[in-house]
Amino acid sequence: MTNLSELELQNLRHLIGGYDTTHCKMQEYANSSTDPQLKQFFEKSAQSAMKNKEQLMTFFN
Repeated sequence: MTNLSELELQNLRHLIGGYDTTHCKMQEYANSSTDPQLKQFFEKSAQSAMKNKEQLMTFFN
């Protein structure tokens, strides 16, 4: 693990939480959508947020 300062850890926690929230919201919007294009847009957004979250989580390994 890279040596991270307390501030860097707090920033990572904040970013990861934000991406997690975004993923949940986009997934819910996709599930609620009846328009196929809109549904696809929200699903891609949810996947992108999850990918970003997973990339940030690598700093903790």
